[in-house]
Amino acid sequence: MPASLTARSVENAKPDPSRRLELPDGALPGFYLVVQPSGAKSWAVRYRVSGKPKKFTLGPYPRLTLADAREQARAALRTASEGRDPSVVRAAAELEAEAVSKLRFGAVVAEFIERYAKPRNRTWPETERLLTRADLASWQNRDIRSISRQEILEVLDRMVERGAPVQANRLVAAMRRFFGWAVERGLLEASPMAALKPPSAEVSRDRVLSDAELAAIWRAAGEIGFPFGSAVQLMILTGQRRAEVLEAEWREFDLGRGLWTIPCERSKNGGAHLIPLAPAAVELLRAVPRIGPNPRLVFTTTGLTPFSGVSKAFARLTELAGRKMSEEHCLEPWRLHDLRRTFATGCARLSIPLHVVEKCLNHVSGSFGGIIAVYQRHDFLNERVQAMSLWAEHILQLQAEN
Repeated sequence: MPASLTARSVENAKPDPSRRLELPDGALPGFYLVVQPSGAKSWAVRYRVSGKPKKFTLGPYPRLTLADAREQARAALRTASEGRDPSVVRAAAELEAEAVSKLRFGAVVAEFIERYAKPRNRTWPETERLLTRADLASWQNRDIRSISRQEILEVLDRMVERGAPVQANRLVAAMRRFFGWAVERGLLEASPMAALKPPSAEVSRDRVLSDAELAAIWRAAGEIGFPFGSAVQLMILTGQRRAEVLEAEWREFDLGRGLWTIPCERSKNGGAHLIPLAPAAVELLRAVPRIGPNPRLVFTTTGLTPFSGVSKAFARLTELAGRKMSEEHCLEPWRLHDLRRTFATGCARLSIPLHVVEKCLNHVSGSFGGIIAVYQRHDFLNERVQAMSLWAEHILQLQAEN
């Protein structure tokens, strides 16, 4: 009977340059130390499954110690005694481990962002933030298949309880797209978000600034100046979205012709948007300093990134505008997006046709939704030039009156 393998005997085992050696372990029949002619050593198990002899390599020595190799060999022989092939069992386990790695929530989210969110939505950074940080940070190494509907509801309940119901709704929207995409890709059989409703009802805003409020905000923005004050004044004059203004680049402007072209990659609806600039808007932009050796961004303090201190700047703007209101009036709570709604309402008061206003705002619903969006290609540029000029004159008139 062969002697039991020991740490010393394994270490001292010498190779035979002419052939491979298999040194049996007397303590565990079927377990071997394999010594190659090169001197490389490894562990193996010999066994039978369905009457056929099999050999199963456990791993190399010394990375796998004698004690660990013997334990693995014992488990492999036990598996074989049950009629299962250890090599097949291991291969299946490795495939499952690889699948689990690929199906880690964080890994799938990263792929979702690259393949789906980035090409379709310029607000993908917010989607990425919702799915990778804060409330879902602990999910990043989870198997996506293990995430249950109940766990999702618990996360949403916690968000609502801490006073973030709207953020919870945004997370529902992001997860619905994410899990739906995972189903389409064959990563999941069904989405845990199916039929799950947002936890909080949201009321559509209809806030429109009064003439007095708009005048006060314009004057306050002028006092604050570049970059945020100038950006707010451009939002007022053009009715464009906050991100479209704050992330504007100089290459988008032709001040000589009074035109601003928001490229498709920055436009919310995915199409390039040409905006006529009234003389007041051109004058405002000519006064904006160009930051950096090769100026790219319009509203920036670093020359490298868009202005980012919006929350504090907005609070300061609101406080300053409130002080400019008369005693009979006060500045009601408002948001930057209300400037866009105020632009649309104000243009309507100036008798500017709805379809022209929608073209100014780059809306694809309403007058230009459905089949009309397919066949109506006229850009109403001349009408929009007139509309922007009328609106700018109205803004300047408000300053004179207030």
